[in-house]
Amino acid sequence: MGFVKWGLLGLVCLVVAVLLAGAVATRVIAARVAADNPPLGRFVEIPGGRLHVIEAGAPDAPPIVLLHGASGSASDSMGALGRRLAERYRVLAFDRPGHGWSDRITPEAASPAVQARLVREGLRAMGVERPIVVGHSFAGAVATAFALDHPDALSGLVLLSPVSHPWPGGEITWYYGPATSPWLGPLFTRTVTTPIGAFIIDGAANAVFRPQAAPPDYVKRAQAALVLRPSAFEANAGDVAGLYDFVKRQSGRYGAIKAPTAIIAGDADRIVWTDLHSRSLEREIPGARLVVIPGMGHMPHWTAVDTIVAEIDRLTGAMARR
Repeated sequence: MGFVKWGLLGLVCLVVAVLLAGAVATRVIAARVAADNPPLGRFVEIPGGRLHVIEAGAPDAPPIVLLHGASGSASDSMGALGRRLAERYRVLAFDRPGHGWSDRITPEAASPAVQARLVREGLRAMGVERPIVVGHSFAGAVATAFALDHPDALSGLVLLSPVSHPWPGGEITWYYGPATSPWLGPLFTRTVTTPIGAFIIDGAANAVFRPQAAPPDYVKRAQAALVLRPSAFEANAGDVAGLYDFVKRQSGRYGAIKAPTAIIAGDADRIVWTDLHSRSLEREIPGARLVVIPGMGHMPHWTAVDTIVAEIDRLTGAMARR
């Protein structure tokens, strides 16, 4: 019995030591991430907090709002696509609530509909009216919620590899479960996720780009490491954990979208299935135009910039003729 008791005590001490080491590593890495990836835009005050937005382009040019996907930030939206669009549009790339440098604002901010409302409040505070709203991946749910709930506040809708419909089984990556647990989550995100995430971030970036390769400087240009901070990881996990139920409720409403809509996706996307999401949206949104790019994966805003710019130009031209 004594051997068992000492063995258990040793195991407990080992676990505590590992957790303490993880906590120290988390604090060090998170501080370095914040220092290496400072805010690149400005902060917009709205009730409950502030949103971070990166702007580019002429202030009097037609406005375009860019909304990033899960695990992302405004720098991911701006890195390749936003800079090109800024040649002839006013581009506003938001950190969604709780991501990048934006506050979470409200405990309900995991909902894409709430995020859409908060972005709308940010635009109103900036005096921006009726932009084209562009949403990638998770933000496809945010952008469609914007079009449904605030139809008079946008002029067009562009969806890039969007999530829009419930997927078979509703499964999500395993680590989002413990990260959203009320009692386990704070321990998990403050001892485990940051050091492991820092170790695998380059491989994760390549995985999300497949079958294309991520640009060699993608992690730096996109400020991808910002998601490694515990608060951002928890916000991201909360978003993803609630996404299935949200799109299950919202997917029956897409026929009510009135905004001119373009959808761009790749037929090699293994993260968000084009046949399930983008093709369904094409059928359900009146007048929607779908462009499917052969051999392209999940990151069109980096790998198909010319196509996206052309579709946005087409939308603005069509709206000008109306």
